[in-house]
Amino acid sequence: MKSAVNKLEMFIFWSRWIQAPLYLGLIVAQVVYVYLFLSELMHLVQNAFGSAPINETAIMLIVLGLIDVVMIANLLIMVIIGGYETFVSRLHVDDHPDQPEWLSHVNAGVLKIKLSAAIIGISSIHLLKTFINAANMDEHTIKWQVIIHIVFLLSALAMVMVDRIMNQTLVISKQNSH
Repeated sequence: MKSAVNKLEMFIFWSRWIQAPLYLGLIVAQVVYVYLFLSELMHLVQNAFGSAPINETAIMLIVLGLIDVVMIANLLIMVIIGGYETFVSRLHVDDHPDQPEWLSHVNAGVLKIKLSAAIIGISSIHLLKTFINAANMDEHTIKWQVIIHIVFLLSALAMVMVDRIMNQTLVISKQNSH
């Protein structure tokens, strides 16, 4: 019976590798974002130096779009590297000079907070684009974008509070066990 339980446990432990193709798919999505970034950058350069240059507001909106793509790419990197490291397998890059600083202390809680911060940043860029282009947008859309942004902020704040409570509980239980 113990052998069957051990095999079941090993199978369950092995099943984490089922996530590996998901992370590979996110890498493909990142390649798509690089293509989108380069296309938008080319569009910006062509319009800025073309026969009919675009105005400052249009340039600002395109640049904010580029920043948005970069922030989403950063979010993808955090999910790919952090998720793989946390849920699938160690990356074994401790001695690599380019190892991201945050990777040395990544766990599910830290990853959720970093992802929340990235989502708030992306939402902020979208909101800034909306405010710059407010004259061309309806009030209903602007209102909902602000509400959604506030929900992201409150969700992130709640995650930080829950993480802090969990860490305090863990510290207290460790102190009590000694």
